[in-house]
Amino acid sequence: MKSHLHALAPGLRLFPRLVLFAVLAFSIRLLSEQDPAALVRDGKADQALRTLNSQIQKNPNDAQAYNQLARVYFQLEHWDDTIRAAEKSVALSGQTSEYHQWLGRAYGKKAETVGKFHPISAISLVRKVKAEFEKAVALDEAGKNLSARADLAEFYSEAPSIMGGDKTKARHLADFVVARDPALGHSLYGMLLEKQNAKDKAEQEYKTAIQSSNNLAHYWVNLASFYRRSGRLNDMEAAINNSLTARREEGISLFDGAGVLLNAGRNFPEAIKMLRSYLSLEDPVEDGPAFQAHYVLGVLLEKQGDIKTAVAEYRAALALASDYKPAQDALARIAH
Repeated sequence: MKSHLHALAPGLRLFPRLVLFAVLAFSIRLLSEQDPAALVRDGKADQALRTLNSQIQKNPNDAQAYNQLARVYFQLEHWDDTIRAAEKSVALSGQTSEYHQWLGRAYGKKAETVGKFHPISAISLVRKVKAEFEKAVALDEAGKNLSARADLAEFYSEAPSIMGGDKTKARHLADFVVARDPALGHSLYGMLLEKQNAKDKAEQEYKTAIQSSNNLAHYWVNLASFYRRSGRLNDMEAAINNSLTARREEGISLFDGAGVLLNAGRNFPEAIKMLRSYLSLEDPVEDGPAFQAHYVLGVLLEKQGDIKTAVAEYRAALALASDYKPAQDALARIAH
């Protein structure tokens, strides 16, 4: 009898440990489900809005919560709500580079929306974009917010000079970035040269970005986007194929690559496969929220004639983001 109990002892000793691990795992999952940053990253828009609004109700001076709220609205493409939340975050914490950067992005998206119908309003918004991006860079004395410099370089590259565009300033920003992040810097050089219609040189910079990144998939997708804009669709598909075997630190290359194929009208089956792979990952990224991935997947399936599965994907998008209008409109159009 004694030996029988002794044989059971290891299992008995292990049982409390397994219970402890289960409790810890549940606690971690519960915390992640309540963490606004994780909810924003995962594209759980409805849950993020509830959590953040509750947080703001308890602390109306929480600048970070307003910034995160702006980022959820940005994902949802609700530009007026994005601007209101981003302006509030800046009002509460005016010396935070990232908050000015997101306000600039919000103004930029609103300007794109109103540009065709309200050009005067768009001009005013473009000036605000410039001011916010410049403020974001000025506040980043340590030089760590390279994405703010990338945003400002893109503005300087694309905007006409009468509205603040300045390709010399864009080049200086790219010089700053390339010394700290060579891949991002060469990508900015490529963007600038493309805007100057020096496409051969731009192509080489995009390729140098791939090399500098140690073959990162994201930069293959950047090159594919360049080929799409240049009308070189076979080269575009080759670059997408290379992205699938390249080094991948996160899944955004799958999300963006599928979007490139959709916009080019090429190889929808591969784009569908890429989005399904992306949605199977445990860690989607903020730039590719899960609800948008479901929506784009639905669009692709609809174009392939698979209406039933497309409806399921639109509904999956709305289950995460019930106020996402593109999915609402798509579902209303085809659901019976």
